[in-house]
Amino acid sequence: MFNDKTLLITGGTGSFGNAVLRRFLASDLREIRILSRDEKKQDDMRKKYDSPKLKFYIGDVRDYQSVLNAVRGVDFIYHAAALKQVPSCEFHPMEAVKTNVLGTENVLEAAINCGVKRVVCLSTDKAVYPINAMGISKAMMEKVIVAKSRSSNGTVICTTRYGNVMASRGSVIPLFTKQIRAGQPISITDPNMTRFMMTLDDAVDLVLFAFEHGNPGEIFVQKAPAATIETLAKALTGLLGVPAHPINIIGTRHGEKLFEVLLSREEMVAAQDLDGYYRIPPDLRDLNYGKFVEQGEIKISEAVEYNSHNTARLDVQGMQALLMKLRFMRATIDGEHVEPEE
Repeated sequence: MFNDKTLLITGGTGSFGNAVLRRFLASDLREIRILSRDEKKQDDMRKKYDSPKLKFYIGDVRDYQSVLNAVRGVDFIYHAAALKQVPSCEFHPMEAVKTNVLGTENVLEAAINCGVKRVVCLSTDKAVYPINAMGISKAMMEKVIVAKSRSSNGTVICTTRYGNVMASRGSVIPLFTKQIRAGQPISITDPNMTRFMMTLDDAVDLVLFAFEHGNPGEIFVQKAPAATIETLAKALTGLLGVPAHPINIIGTRHGEKLFEVLLSREEMVAAQDLDGYYRIPPDLRDLNYGKFVEQGEIKISEAVEYNSHNTARLDVQGMQALLMKLRFMRATIDGEHVEPEE
């Protein structure tokens, strides 16, 4: 499906954008465009990959005209541009709205107007039952995607949703490793807190699956194991040869959940089980308010959400096996200094 086609990656200088780019560079795409605001990171990427396929566009998804300039002539879009750090969105919620909600609308509007074939957008488990500004903005983004997909004129718009990506920039694995190397106690919020565990390769597999199988408005979720933060800490200290390393419990931070949810119970009622993935069809009800107010569904009351407490749970050995899939972890054990995935 990608033969001699053009792909645009918004936010292409970030963790997910780089991972998708590495997978697609070896494909038969004719051209890959990177749209982002950071000219320094773009220059670093230009030198690192040194590929004639790569084209760079300085712009901001908040600005429709700069998005339109990058979208013209594009066949596929992977929309990864976002504000994703919970604290920064909490202190600057309107900035999250401008990038995650209005920026997404700009990308989708440009895609529809330019006849793009498929758009896959990146969402997060924090969009399900959101309690912080980042999750709320991503939940609104998903609503915008479904609304746009109702009248997308042949442009297929769908979404991938997943949890924490291990060893990505800003995640806890690089932080814990740094604390261990510095001889400092590992700072844990709540030992019983659980999180889904995914590698960047898993995330890219999900994107490819959505490109190949997505229909308008659908959300795709990859089934993933989870672990407690305590299990993760013990797995790391064991791999780094300091099993008795001290742990400092600091308590739950503002805007943090005990567990994350990838599918709400309402979504689980409609979700299609595709072995390693769930497909959630869009809610395409019209504005007949009787369907929202006067009618209900018993099966929704009986459904159970899909969260990091009830998914497959990793023990220390299982967590270590997953950690060893990471280039960051293997290099750290070998004594090399490696930056988290950008």
